[in-house]
Amino acid sequence: MIGLDTNVLVRYIMQDDAAQSAKATALIESLDSANPGFVGMVVIAELYWVLSSCYALGAGQFQQALQLLVQSRQIVVENADTVLRALRAFAGGKADFPDCLIACAAASAGCARTVSFDVKATRHAGMSLLA
Repeated sequence: MIGLDTNVLVRYIMQDDAAQSAKATALIESLDSANPGFVGMVVIAELYWVLSSCYALGAGQFQQALQLLVQSRQIVVENADTVLRALRAFAGGKADFPDCLIACAAASAGCARTVSFDVKATRHAGMSLLA
């Protein structure tokens, strides 16, 4: 198994740099279930930020790309069930994906609640406002 950094996934998904995209594609397509790539939750959060802010990728496009990564046999996503729950929460509401991921990760860890000063996160990601 080898770890995959955010920039490798960005090049693979966006195909925006001929040389790097070709290398990323060749690497990812060479992976399989016996020798998969590993994508950590930090990479998933950073991937959302890069794709939404630098590439203006819409929520639906991000959801589709992440769903394909999680379902891939050649990619192991850290805490994939938590990532999928966060993706469903993100798809069904107005919260930012990282807030959904934070709330779902905390719930998976057994937390009774997640507190935040972020009013939007408390309204839409299931967090509690720390007042």
